[in-house]
Amino acid sequence: MKRLTLFALAITLIATVFAAKSPYQAVLQHSRIRGRTHGPNVCAMQKIQGTDKKYFTNCKQWYHRKICGKPTVISYECCPGYEKAIGEKGCPAALPLANIYKTLGVVGATTTKMYSERAKLQEEIEGPGSFTFFAPSNEAWAALPTEILDALVSNVNIELLNALHYHMINRRLTSDDLKHGSSFSSMYQDFDVHIHHYSNGIVTVNCARLVKTDQHATNGIVHVVDKVITAITNNVNSLIDTDDDLDTLRTAVAAAGLTNLLENQGTYTIFAPTNEAFEKIPPETLTRILGDPVALKDLLNYHILKNLHCSESIVAGTPLETLQGSVLEVGCNGAEMTINGKAIVMQRDKLGTNGVVHYINELLIPDSAKTLLELAEGSVVTTASKLFKDAGLTDHLIGSEAVTLLAPLDDAFKDKSLAMTPDMKKLLRNHILKERFSSKSLYHGQELETLGGLKLRVFVFRNNLCIENACIAAHDKNGRYANMFIVDKVLAPPMGTVMDVLKADDRFSTVVGAIQRAGLTELLNKKGTHTFFAPTNAAFSAMPPADLNKLMREPKELANLLKYHIGDEFLVSGAVTSHTRMKPLAGDKLELGTRNSTIYVNRVPVVEGDLMATNGVVHAVNVIIKPLPPKIVSDQAEGSTIRRTSAVRAGTHGMKNDDLFQKVLRSQSSKAMSRVQ
Repeated sequence: MKRLTLFALAITLIATVFAAKSPYQAVLQHSRIRGRTHGPNVCAMQKIQGTDKKYFTNCKQWYHRKICGKPTVISYECCPGYEKAIGEKGCPAALPLANIYKTLGVVGATTTKMYSERAKLQEEIEGPGSFTFFAPSNEAWAALPTEILDALVSNVNIELLNALHYHMINRRLTSDDLKHGSSFSSMYQDFDVHIHHYSNGIVTVNCARLVKTDQHATNGIVHVVDKVITAITNNVNSLIDTDDDLDTLRTAVAAAGLTNLLENQGTYTIFAPTNEAFEKIPPETLTRILGDPVALKDLLNYHILKNLHCSESIVAGTPLETLQGSVLEVGCNGAEMTINGKAIVMQRDKLGTNGVVHYINELLIPDSAKTLLELAEGSVVTTASKLFKDAGLTDHLIGSEAVTLLAPLDDAFKDKSLAMTPDMKKLLRNHILKERFSSKSLYHGQELETLGGLKLRVFVFRNNLCIENACIAAHDKNGRYANMFIVDKVLAPPMGTVMDVLKADDRFSTVVGAIQRAGLTELLNKKGTHTFFAPTNAAFSAMPPADLNKLMREPKELANLLKYHIGDEFLVSGAVTSHTRMKPLAGDKLELGTRNSTIYVNRVPVVEGDLMATNGVVHAVNVIIKPLPPKIVSDQAEGSTIRRTSAVRAGTHGMKNDDLFQKVLRSQSSKAMSRVQ
């Protein structure tokens, strides 16, 4: 107990230490842990294959060995502030302190060091002071467009010096001081540099990632960054307002009344659709949205994230909330930034004083700005969408009616005739509810009226929410005026009682006669919630003729057998899980399960399910159902094995001891069931 207490205390102390660290320091610590087998002060780094990009590793990246969906190679390097010593393992030696100018060479920022000398900055960063220098890496300078670099270095006394001063702050700031959302005055006309310290350990300054941090110097500290940064003077609305590629977006922002939002203080991320993105949308859709203030505002807010996310902060797919209220999956695939899995970002990290703009070449339309038809056509219910149009129901799908569409999955039509008959048209009308519902507001026993005049029942199960036989298979799709429920089956509204269902199907002629002989007609006609696993004619035909004739002459025994096939609750196939039990009207429990989309009851497959009735549901079986054999449970106790047999309990009328029923269970129908298994 004492050891457990000490262990718990140690875990608590470790958790406290990690909780106190910044995200960057936590990731750095994880990299240290992964590198400790190589010696002191060794950090594990993950390099994306085929690139020069390296990252300190967090736990998830370490085990997945991927960043931005691309495989990584592990390397081991000295942690920040340390170097190797000849003849010793790891990186035991602290880097010698020197001034910032010399430190630039030590950390590999030799191009910045060269330009500092050319711009007459060397004397300043060699002298007294306490500076923070965000030093661009050699690769960052090489990545600058030639015309920009030429403009900087052609007038070294002004432009280059100003650019370098913008990378400097007149105080020492370690990575712990670089808080998320903070800003610091630079040494170039006090223009701010903007810091973002993300939960995944990535730290950026003006969207440039810090690739080497906390390189201490006698007169300050150096952080190496992967981009050359420039002064930020305009808000995101000004960025949009002055770019000809965003003319349509600018007009839409003004029409939606969002100009003030984008001018005010904030930390937004704007996925800005270009003119080309708007042109890709069907003209009638674009005209409808631009002419609808509510839909237009939802559309634009769907392009705005609540928080600022530079592209370098994204190392894996992450759901991020928009101002519209739903989320976008923002991720990356190698060097490409992705939205909802699509590489549609053309230009990244155009930073403003109150946010960042990423240009996209595809318009993002939220469900809340779509009609029912648009919701259906862009999802997994395209077959249903076509059928609704063929049935002449388009006006209900594109108008402003407050309705709810029950849209079956494409797979639901796999074995069904798609001919547009009068019955099919009537059935499709019954897939549209007269009111706009949310699935969260539905309750057990509720009745929902359709355009066709039927009232559909709601059934709430432990694992599913169903409307008649069709269970909701996905989250609600909430459109501009109407909602859509994606369901797993085509609706089969009840056409009568259980007896009516059986009489209408020639496969059940034998069981209909048996029900009448057993005196169960009234039970299956009156109000109730029964589940009947109804034996087909084939099930009875599999019995020896003599046994079948005898059974039909014994109403009491016949009633017991039939009652063993009738559950005392309502259960559609969508409510059956791998271990579902049901109490029959006579006999021991029925064991239900599902395998390869087939429902089994006591290991007997259901050949057709969900024949809906007003007082229950019928599932057809081709085999007479019998009780499962007793279960044998073995327990180990003091070296001996104790066996317990759970015998099948008798039904209310002594079914277990009835000789005739046992003959039924041993008949050819039971053997047929074994063959099916």
